[in-house]
Amino acid sequence: MTGPTTQDAAQPTTRTEPRRTGRASSPIPVDPLWYKDAIIYEVHVRAFADSNGDGIGDFQGLTNHLDYLQQLGVNTIWVLPFYPSPLRDGGYDIAEYTSINPDYGTMRDFTRFVREAHDRGMRVITELVVNHTSDQHPW
Repeated sequence: MTGPTTQDAAQPTTRTEPRRTGRASSPIPVDPLWYKDAIIYEVHVRAFADSNGDGIGDFQGLTNHLDYLQQLGVNTIWVLPFYPSPLRDGGYDIAEYTSINPDYGTMRDFTRFVREAHDRGMRVITELVVNHTSDQHPW
């Protein structure tokens, strides 16, 4: 018996995985090289779209503009830090890694944003720099 040949090796393919949102949605292709053709829109939630008139952008405002981003050809949204923070370092000084900055909405708002983006076939990248933990974090 001989070992596997290069013909036997798994080749990257594009396939889709169904979303588990409880409703019909557009599957996002699973492709290890997806980033090569990605059209990425980097967004700071605070500065993008204010849905409630308080002067601060929020996840509801971002969700409300997903169709616009899709019309621009965006297929990936890179969200800058949105965690609770004293904002001494542009939000990178994270005080709580498992929550949403209340100025930007709730976990439900964030989850809805991700679901709505995925329903449009858009990927979401979230950014955090773990070694920038705030001095206000319990650690």
